[in-house]
Amino acid sequence: MKPTKNFRQIATILMAGSLLTLSACGNNDAAPETNNNTNNDTNNEGNTETNEITLDSAMGEVTLPANAERILAPYHEDSLIALDVTPVAKWAIGQTVQDYLESDLEDVERIEWNLPLEQVLNHEPELIILENNMESYEGTYEDYNNIAPTYVMTDEEISDWREQIETFGTILGKEDDAETIINEYDDVVESARNEISEAIGDESVAVIWVTGDQFYLFESNRHSAEVLYSELEVNQPAFIEDLGTAEDASWNPISLEALSELDADHVFLLAVEGEQGIDTLENSSVWQSTPAAQNDNVHIFNDPSNWTNKGLLASHQTIQDVLSALVQE
Repeated sequence: MKPTKNFRQIATILMAGSLLTLSACGNNDAAPETNNNTNNDTNNEGNTETNEITLDSAMGEVTLPANAERILAPYHEDSLIALDVTPVAKWAIGQTVQDYLESDLEDVERIEWNLPLEQVLNHEPELIILENNMESYEGTYEDYNNIAPTYVMTDEEISDWREQIETFGTILGKEDDAETIINEYDDVVESARNEISEAIGDESVAVIWVTGDQFYLFESNRHSAEVLYSELEVNQPAFIEDLGTAEDASWNPISLEALSELDADHVFLLAVEGEQGIDTLENSSVWQSTPAAQNDNVHIFNDPSNWTNKGLLASHQTIQDVLSALVQE
């Protein structure tokens, strides 16, 4: 959906129907490791204390308020919510938002993905957290930093939600919370892995995102497929293994004829309700001849948004989806 790394391009697809927006990942080199220093300055006249934190970012060393309450972190609200922080605005492309977060963000106002400066000003943030591909935004780093202290994430913090949560935890003074929720997640993964292994053994699973009348097959490292294959250790069908790994943001649809070779024991179809591609598959003798369809092992999830994202909450929801399809059916 960049709009951010791989994910903003996906939101664009959801908004535009069957048109896939291809965009490049940010190419910034990773910044040095986070250097956390908290400075406590006392203002004798007002007898108030100002807390600041200094750390390294993709833009070099920055000093941020350690007690900010009005925070804007477009497209990375997952990590804020995980740390029990509600942002001042939520990322959107028009009416398209990250649906899996709406139970927490339903009443939060939208802000357009390219961060128009006037919209940012209107939300009066005390802290802004951005990605490092600044060309996707309307303003420059200096523009946003003039509105509020601005932290620009490194490539690792963008692509690895664990590192992102650790950094957010440091910025927000919630380091212990960050460690706790990551450890709790790892426990959930271990438990789910055991349940799934007991339920399906060495059977394989493929994931297909259906948008319009087009089909996009998840490689092993594509978005939440990493949860399925790397964390839950579910087997990939040979068809997926032959695809290799996703090297960039480009994502080309696969033809119905090619899907006839899909040798997966189970297939997860990600499609909002009423998507044309579901009817196409159900009426296709080619699709109906695949092992998963023949054995009634095709599972449809009507909210693709957690699957087309990476984050702690997205990963939790993906695990619940997998359990509901493979264990709790």
